[in-house]
Amino acid sequence: MRIYVADKRDTLRKIAQKFHINLSELITLNFRIPDPDHPLTGIPVYLPLASSEGRAYSEPSFIHVTPAPVSEGSWITISSLEKMSQTEYDVLIVGTGPGGGAVLWRLCEQWRNNGKKIGVVEAGNLLLPTHARNIETMSFQRWIDLAYHSPRFKIPVSGTNFRQLIAVGGRSLVWSGVSPRMYLDPQQWPVPQWEMDMYYRIAEQVMNVSNRYTEGSPINQIFLHQLRNGPYPAAVNGPLAVDLEPTKYGEIHSNVFFSSISFLAKALYRKTYDLAVLARAVQVVTDKKGVAGVHVMTPDKRSCVLKAKTVVLSASTFGTPRILLHSGIRGNAIGHYLINHSAVRGTAKFNRKDYPYVLGPIGILIPETEKLPYQVVVEGPIGYQFYHDKQIPFQEEMDVFVAGFGTVQPRYENKINLDPFRRDEYGVPELQIHLDYNEADKAILQQATDEVKRVTSAIGTPLVSLVPDEPVAGDHEAGTCRMGDDPDTSATDRYGQIHGVPGLYVADNSIFPVMGAANPTLTMVALAIRTADHIIRQSK
Repeated sequence: MRIYVADKRDTLRKIAQKFHINLSELITLNFRIPDPDHPLTGIPVYLPLASSEGRAYSEPSFIHVTPAPVSEGSWITISSLEKMSQTEYDVLIVGTGPGGGAVLWRLCEQWRNNGKKIGVVEAGNLLLPTHARNIETMSFQRWIDLAYHSPRFKIPVSGTNFRQLIAVGGRSLVWSGVSPRMYLDPQQWPVPQWEMDMYYRIAEQVMNVSNRYTEGSPINQIFLHQLRNGPYPAAVNGPLAVDLEPTKYGEIHSNVFFSSISFLAKALYRKTYDLAVLARAVQVVTDKKGVAGVHVMTPDKRSCVLKAKTVVLSASTFGTPRILLHSGIRGNAIGHYLINHSAVRGTAKFNRKDYPYVLGPIGILIPETEKLPYQVVVEGPIGYQFYHDKQIPFQEEMDVFVAGFGTVQPRYENKINLDPFRRDEYGVPELQIHLDYNEADKAILQQATDEVKRVTSAIGTPLVSLVPDEPVAGDHEAGTCRMGDDPDTSATDRYGQIHGVPGLYVADNSIFPVMGAANPTLTMVALAIRTADHIIRQSK
């Protein structure tokens, strides 16, 4: 199969005539195109390698794929799409965020030297070789500017306050690192609790998740004691994905804050794999047996198809269903059941003179439970929870971040869909996003708001601001390719495989059927590792 990018006024009928191709063959290969006379300007069109009747046909001017530009001395080996197009991969992973990174690490760890071929494509470029907080020059304010204001690091999703980071490592380059386990309602969650506990343990170990970061911090212990001996006996030191082991026997632990770059590195030490950057996956290629590969384009619109027996989409809650819908993959739930955390974020103050101790970090979690569908986090001092400079000037008053995160019910009408009129530079339709809270969601958000007020009162830090998020805001969106047993209400089975398309898997937040109030990254990684194990079993 080859690809031709349509010229002005091209249609399937005109392309068939231009290159002497059987029209019915062309229609079969391009089933997503509504009719043979539909205008196709700028749209990639699949062409057969040869006519089914054995006739010769004219050869169009196909785009030749050149290697992605990589600077000399790159911190990870990059493969060209030209080279990758000559290989059939056992597994091809789309996206290098925590989901795709976890699948890659697990496959490389388990397969080692067994001859299996693994490829990875990433739409972004090499941006940072580690989490931004591991960079010595990264002050708190510079990190905030990068994580939330820089157009290079946080790319807004059209019409919303959702943000995407398109780069090797994805949003894990600037994430908070907060990694609690999620309360999983057994009535709505298709994976047994014992199995999730097993994969949580694996994920926590590989991500270095612990509650040691704030352990021993005097002010944190005082606040924690006040909460535990008051109305919050379940309060704990907040679990963070941080490597706190000292250098020993020459093993350097320089990447304290976890990012998906660690997955790429751990995978590389166990097995070679091909990684292409600036390689935008635009469509999944299927045949009668199931998945066959991925159609990929470069920023200068060079195009190719990478062949694969198994494809794992880890392109985000928005990116993954967008690829599926643009590929013509059928499924009643694809793009629907969009969920996010409802959130209220506040700032509280404390007088430094009341705590004449070493200035340690504050990180406390009041976790969600079966009866409390929200969690509360207390972090700070703002500006000094993560820092390198020990010579901190004395401030009489300091700020604490306090937030409540509530659950949002999955509803079919909360969705993304393809814009019928607008396309991006690659010819892929842009997204339309619809997400509203219902009355139950609003009630939970109000409970979380009230709880934040009680928490700050219990620790003696008066609130100075408290603002709820809009529904279409934040970084915790999920649910658009939810897993389950019923194809009418789920996009994938309980292992992340798209219903009706053997070999096509999803491994990112979009797979969540519901979402508890906890930060989702740890749960996403646990599920991605579980999906990788299923792929390994299926390949035997």
